[in-house]
Amino acid sequence: MRLHISDLKEGDILLKDTFNGYGLHVLSKGTVLAQKDIAKLFQHQVDYVDIEERRTTEQPVHRTLETTVNPKWLPNVRPDYENAVKGFQDLFQKATDGGAVKQDEVAAAFQPLLKNFQMERDVVSMLLLLNTADDYTYQHSVQVGMLSYYLASWLGYTELEALEISKSGYLHDIGKSRIPSSILNKPAKLTDEEFEEVKKHTLYGYDIIKQSFENESEIMALSALQHHERNDGSGYPHGLRGDEIHPVAKLIAVVDIYSAMISERVYKKKRDLFYVLKELYKMSFNELDAHTTHTFIKHMIPNFIGKKAVLESGEVGTIVMTHPTEFFRPLIQTGERFIDLTVDREYEIKEIIF
Repeated sequence: MRLHISDLKEGDILLKDTFNGYGLHVLSKGTVLAQKDIAKLFQHQVDYVDIEERRTTEQPVHRTLETTVNPKWLPNVRPDYENAVKGFQDLFQKATDGGAVKQDEVAAAFQPLLKNFQMERDVVSMLLLLNTADDYTYQHSVQVGMLSYYLASWLGYTELEALEISKSGYLHDIGKSRIPSSILNKPAKLTDEEFEEVKKHTLYGYDIIKQSFENESEIMALSALQHHERNDGSGYPHGLRGDEIHPVAKLIAVVDIYSAMISERVYKKKRDLFYVLKELYKMSFNELDAHTTHTFIKHMIPNFIGKKAVLESGEVGTIVMTHPTEFFRPLIQTGERFIDLTVDREYEIKEIIF
């Protein structure tokens, strides 16, 4: 049977190979369509496809997070993720005790994870599955290391450069090892005096990295020092502006904020991922580097394809396609109907359900 792609459903099976208007192969004969496949057809502007006859009694599709993201990589990644978290905890303690860390210990803790997440591109689902409410400081550092690798790759850095930048992200908060745990783990809002002490972790981190690495440590050290600087001069510790801030520090600033906002802490609940990206977008016009932030958002948004979206109207649909410039106005399927938020401007996404 021949159908317009707006009439396709998950579970439909392609009867023939499908090509776009330029003759490029899009999907193969026999493909059992998932939301990502339907989105791909939209992206290639395919209008009609041939599918096998549907069964007369269709079984409902029940999708959990695990079946949605198909985390076949999880058994391999989780041990390395947990090892990296534990490794950072050990580095943190050694920096507390002796004021320095060893380069080979950093590599031993983080290198195995690097090899795994180089292959995984569904960043949103990966962090959701791996993240827990425990050990915020240590998990946050691992996540910033992972996200720094992806963002560096998206910005055009070479593979080797991206791997080095990921290590800078991994160590960006090492200076917190010199902050009293009573302040660092305080389950309430910090006083002004306590916050001033926390801000010193940038200075401490710079010192620790410079002491720990004899060669090629400048980028790591500057990343630790400057990741809280802001383009408009509102950051710390030195109130730097624009080009005064190292590009890698600007990169780590973006993923640092993202990871902090999506994580659960004892005094703060994590926020909706879509909301967090919108907040980053707002910050890109004054505090954060616009090109870096928009590149991050552009590559993170497609991770929402196949996820459920709750609209302000109360309707719930599935994101089937994202827009390359209007990041927060995707194409949404609700039942048999498609809502293009770039056209139907009255619709807004309230939250994403995972």
